[in-house]
Amino acid sequence: MKEVLIIVRQDKVSKTKVALTEAGILGFTCRKVMGRGKKLFSSELCSVLDNGDVPTNSIGECFTEGSRLIPKRLFVIMAQDEDVDKIIEATMEVNSTGNPGDGKIFVMPVITSYRIRDGKQQEDSDSY
Repeated sequence: MKEVLIIVRQDKVSKTKVALTEAGILGFTCRKVMGRGKKLFSSELCSVLDNGDVPTNSIGECFTEGSRLIPKRLFVIMAQDEDVDKIIEATMEVNSTGNPGDGKIFVMPVITSYRIRDGKQQEDSDSY
């Protein structure tokens, strides 16, 4: 089993949900997060842009990414190993614009899980 973390632009949430559902991924969690990339940006230019003239689209986001936390959405998906490629493909298809800030996908192994209802340990082969 794998945990897939997907960070996307906030305006791509609906398209991402549809794409995941169409790929057969029905269970996921989505929450609001704030963050920024590693790219450094000139603080002088950022202070000039602070007057509010920055467009609120992906172009404006590229200008301010280095100094501000940008609202994003985080999808958390527990998936069987064989579903990970479908999740990645569906996410990339609707979120890739070729611009900085399109998002990130992280895939991590899940060692074990427990069902809270009865405390039963879930095996890797059990469905989530």
